[in-house]
Amino acid sequence: MTRRVDSHWLGGRVLLVLLMAMSVAWPGTGPSRPAAADAPVRELVLATTTSVQLTGLLDVLLPACRQATGLAVKAVAVGTGKAFEMARAGDADLVLGHAPALEARFIADGFGVHARALMYNDFLILGPADDPAGAASQSTAAAVLQAVASAGQPFVSRGDLSGTHLRERELWATIGGPPTGATYLEAGQGMGETLQMAFEKRAYVLCDRATWLFMRRRLPLRVIYENPIELRNTYSVLAVSNTNVPAARTDEAIRCIDWLTGPQARQLIASFTIDGERLFQLP
Repeated sequence: MTRRVDSHWLGGRVLLVLLMAMSVAWPGTGPSRPAAADAPVRELVLATTTSVQLTGLLDVLLPACRQATGLAVKAVAVGTGKAFEMARAGDADLVLGHAPALEARFIADGFGVHARALMYNDFLILGPADDPAGAASQSTAAAVLQAVASAGQPFVSRGDLSGTHLRERELWATIGGPPTGATYLEAGQGMGETLQMAFEKRAYVLCDRATWLFMRRRLPLRVIYENPIELRNTYSVLAVSNTNVPAARTDEAIRCIDWLTGPQARQLIASFTIDGERLFQLP
């Protein structure tokens, strides 16, 4: 006997099968799936002074940090003043700089937490090999600058509100301020470009020791004055507070800082040399 299939029943069964298939194939209608294990994770952003990036130290530290902690960190090299501006605007998760006054203000305003001293070196005053200002015979940084100004010799400033620029302004302030006119030149750029300009202009310049060690073979300037105590240059690292900057990944930044100031990173910093000379000292 032939079995009769009701057309309404058959149509309903076909519709049910189609709906079940669509629930699997149509995006957003099926069961939720966990994110892929290799899905990209947003990197922590480290706003850092140019000298630490230029010398290659971060090329050693940041991969080691990722291997040890799983934290991926992207460095953005700018002057220290700009680094703190980035952090206030929510464009950085941690800051590595060397301007104590800016750091203190950043923390007092509620933007920075977990500040730690990372390392230090010193500033140098460099100039032409023949020292036309006769500044090398002076016994203080202020006296060197006074000799340069009195001799009418050019001086190149970074002019970018970096840690180096701010320290230079402090030194000029001890003798009443920098010279006016064409002998005081502002580069408005990083330390490497500023050194290049000083070399081309046969000018004097303030520079951190790490950048000078990195570039001295290319730019035969002369060390006119050095005093590691008077011109100490301390680098600190701190996390951006998500209380005032909601986008900041504060907890992860603190984990990164704890590693950067821990034993493995300290050993890497201590062993980072050029021509056998250490670029940075440990606090």
